[in-house]
Amino acid sequence: MADNVQPSGPEGVTITPLRAPVAPSSPIPEKMTPDAEPGVSSAAEAAEDNDFAALLDDYEQTSASVSPGDIVVGQVVSITERGVVVDIGFKSEGLVAKEEFTGPDGELSIARGASVEVMVKQIEGGDGYVELSHADARRYHLWEAIEKAFTENQPVSGKIVERTKGGLQVDLGGVMAFLPGSQADIRPLRNLDALLGREVVCRILKLNKKRNNIVLSRKALLEEETIARKSETLRLLDENVIVSGQVKNLTDYGAFIDLGGIDGLLHVTDMSWGRLPKPSDLFSVGDTVQVKVLKFDRERERVSLGYKQLLPDPWDTVAERFRRDDIVKGRVVSVTDYGAFVELEDGIEGLVHVSEMTWSKRIKHPSKLVSVGDEVEAMILEVDPANRRISLGMKQIQPNPWDSVAQRYSVGSRVSGKVRNLTDFGAFVEIEDGIDGLIHVSDLSWTKRVKHPSDVLKKGQSIEAIITSIDTVNRRLSLSIKDLEPNAWERFFQQHRLGDVVTGKVVRIAGFGVFVELEEGIEGLCHISELSDQRVDRAESVVSVGQSLPFKILKLDESNRKIGLSARAVGKENDPEDVSNYLNNETMTSLGELARFTRVEKDSR
Repeated sequence: MADNVQPSGPEGVTITPLRAPVAPSSPIPEKMTPDAEPGVSSAAEAAEDNDFAALLDDYEQTSASVSPGDIVVGQVVSITERGVVVDIGFKSEGLVAKEEFTGPDGELSIARGASVEVMVKQIEGGDGYVELSHADARRYHLWEAIEKAFTENQPVSGKIVERTKGGLQVDLGGVMAFLPGSQADIRPLRNLDALLGREVVCRILKLNKKRNNIVLSRKALLEEETIARKSETLRLLDENVIVSGQVKNLTDYGAFIDLGGIDGLLHVTDMSWGRLPKPSDLFSVGDTVQVKVLKFDRERERVSLGYKQLLPDPWDTVAERFRRDDIVKGRVVSVTDYGAFVELEDGIEGLVHVSEMTWSKRIKHPSKLVSVGDEVEAMILEVDPANRRISLGMKQIQPNPWDSVAQRYSVGSRVSGKVRNLTDFGAFVEIEDGIDGLIHVSDLSWTKRVKHPSDVLKKGQSIEAIITSIDTVNRRLSLSIKDLEPNAWERFFQQHRLGDVVTGKVVRIAGFGVFVELEEGIEGLCHISELSDQRVDRAESVVSVGQSLPFKILKLDESNRKIGLSARAVGKENDPEDVSNYLNNETMTSLGELARFTRVEKDSR
């Protein structure tokens, strides 16, 4: 990253001072004493005086060359309570505040005899000392380095020390600079505080030394590096190659991986052969990962990556580990309307269809039986490695109630249950878990004409019925409600004889006679010739629907459930001639009239 670029700074930078640093001068020679070697002529003494005057003049000229703003090298001669005393070769020694050499721990970082670079602040300082500053000398060199970096477009490094309005304050080693929030990173940062305390490398956008104003950009440097890295990455990138990258961002659908100036998408479905709820369960921002390039659109610079593709596909060997009829255990990882998915191992899931969960047919939704996270046991019904499918059954590990239904029930036995479903042709009744019986619409009543089961039954209703048939092979059980009571027709024929007079109600009128209801569901036919001793052309002229009349029974046909009636024979003795006439009249009734009446009757319904 850009933060690792080596910056230009005071170190390694040649600084041209305002004036050349002045080293301490040689000490002034002492005067010769009267104890000097005897025999020296007065001429020698005069020459010595001249040399001393020259040295003194040279010393004074050298000392006079030091002025405020100069940067000079001096030697620490003593450290006092007032400060650090430095000999800079001037007629007066200089003084530097001790604070400039005091570290965070309160300890001095300089000792007597050390050479130190200082800036002359004031010649006539207090108490005869020249006022010096080591910090200003360092700052001078730092500004030189900063100006050079700005001129040559070189990066500088610093430490982010403070959050300010609109950005951050960066310490460049003693000079503060401003890093705008918009220039802190390539992408906008929501939390600038996260950068506090970090060492960063930036470009200088603006510089004004007079105003101590420096504006930096970390974004510019990062973009330059990104472009360089991107160019190299694009050169090497291709499909099916394995590359290394850093997790840059996580979403619900995947992770963006920085491959070096270009981002690739690692979709959640390509992270693991198993079920992965969310990418953050496997990766974290900043992780370095190896991935395989699945697709690469060079023109659009779009890269699709895969992580699981670096691992063996468990479906390649699934047939070796899972076989039909094996009993397996697994964890429910998903529940849908049609079934539940069970994880048998990492990357291998099987489906238990709702119809394979229980022998009972009452279950409408799988969630009534299982929940995500449940440990379940099931039988493998089918393994299809090509389509990555395993079909499971939970009910298969439980006894099939149909296998023993013949042992628990018999034809003619009475059972109870709840109406589970109603159809046009009948009602399904559950008599126990997994065992349903069908009551056909014709088996609902002996006497009532039921058009639809819903006319007499309701879903969820508890009822009793008689078993009329058991078919274990086809898993069918036939039930009947009407068989709970004796057959009404059989009872009528048992209780009545020819010649009996019964009362009935006219329910329908036809061209050949009238139909009379004798009991609920029991009807007889009175031919038009048997309505009156007089000739009757139209039955409506003699009787009306709903009228109750006495009738004599002239015919009882139990096998065909036919009852012949006569109104005119009531009150007369049984006359064989009446019966003969009835039978003759019945024979004369044409099949066409009966068929036509039947059609009219159906249409009226």
